[in-house]
Amino acid sequence: MEVKEQKMKVGVIGAGSWGCALAILLQNNGCQVSLWGHRREQIEKMQASGECDKLPGVMLPKEMSLTWDLSSCLLGKDLLVLAVPSTATRETAEKIKPYVEKNQILCSVSKGIEEDSLLTQCGILEDVLGKDAKVGVLSGPSHAEEVVKGLPTVVVAGSRDIAVAEFLQNAFMNENFRVYTSTDVTGIEIGASLKNVIALAAGMSDGLGYGDNTKAALITRGIKEISSLALAMGGLPQTLSGLAGTGDLIVTCSSRHSRNRKAGMLIGQGLRPKDAMDQVHMVVEGVYSAKAALALGKKYQVSLPIIEQVNEVLFHDVDPRLAVRSLMERDKKSEIA
Repeated sequence: MEVKEQKMKVGVIGAGSWGCALAILLQNNGCQVSLWGHRREQIEKMQASGECDKLPGVMLPKEMSLTWDLSSCLLGKDLLVLAVPSTATRETAEKIKPYVEKNQILCSVSKGIEEDSLLTQCGILEDVLGKDAKVGVLSGPSHAEEVVKGLPTVVVAGSRDIAVAEFLQNAFMNENFRVYTSTDVTGIEIGASLKNVIALAAGMSDGLGYGDNTKAALITRGIKEISSLALAMGGLPQTLSGLAGTGDLIVTCSSRHSRNRKAGMLIGQGLRPKDAMDQVHMVVEGVYSAKAALALGKKYQVSLPIIEQVNEVLFHDVDPRLAVRSLMERDKKSEIA
């Protein structure tokens, strides 16, 4: 693997599967990486074994630093990668605020919408750290389990400041991990957040025993809903037909690695949503974005029938079969409308 000429110093905040995968990628790219986890026992376990506890069998580069001390992960770094669950983004942003330096680049790799504020992940970071913070996002069809194996993966780095997007492109890109740039942060983050909600529906379809026809319909009409909302919020159509839109939606609705699809499948098989989430053993981002997505639809007067029915199943005890019937029996309309 070609090593980058300059030793970039990077702090990765969050030692889950995605945080570990990106920390390994950046270290192998020639960066000097410090990986932070909030649980001391987790970090000590990984230090002792040399293995990522969220990705069994995946060894951590010996040169990579592991820490539970937040300041040591942040100070003096060129790039900070926030890889915490979306529900913890605001809390984490408040924690790192005293240490963030003026010229540091911050990259969110989480996907979700905050329920109370209806802000995306970059929006939360700017809300806490200020509008002058150099914030970007990395998104696209990219399961950690495949990235750590070096399987070809293609994503998009976005920022309203193209220089920040290009900085992220240079940091992450290698021969197995291709990175495009974009200034459409809204489109990227709405696509990234809502695809998790649609993936819950796709999983429910699988759990109910429905076939390929149903899955294809959910993906196709799902991207229609995601695109309609993103465009109403100022996103670009190219983004939604690209990696952060259609690409991420396809992989999340169909992959065995998808926690949202898995949770939906368990719900379709009869488990209550809370029990399904417990069985997945990881944060199911789509559950936390579902209410916010519906609220955004109402705010921007965009119809989101699939997302509405996902909310009915998750929060109002509606049987998934009845939710599907509600979708199928909607009034006649043109596909183009």
